[in-house]
Amino acid sequence: MSIKVYAGNLNYATSEETLNSLFSQYGEVVSVTIIKDRMTEQSKGFGFVEMADANAANAAIDALNGKEVDGRRVRINIAEEKPRRPHFNRAHGDRF
Repeated sequence: MSIKVYAGNLNYATSEETLNSLFSQYGEVVSVTIIKDRMTEQSKGFGFVEMADANAANAAIDALNGKEVDGRRVRINIAEEKPRRPHFNRAHGDRF
């Protein structure tokens, strides 16, 4: 079962390739996503790395949390599911 890991306080220049390279040292990386602004495509300074198993994810967290990457001390931990906000339909004033 794959585990999603949060990577925060990233330098805006940090790439998905950089995160993949860092995390792959601790196990199989399934996917890497850096969250970007929809309008500017600029990094928002955080992302997610999906690891193939919990042991690899925990090893990466232990090794990388607080480590300096591209000049910033990154925060690495297990990603928490964020509840989705209800979608608001402005045309009808409805929430659904």
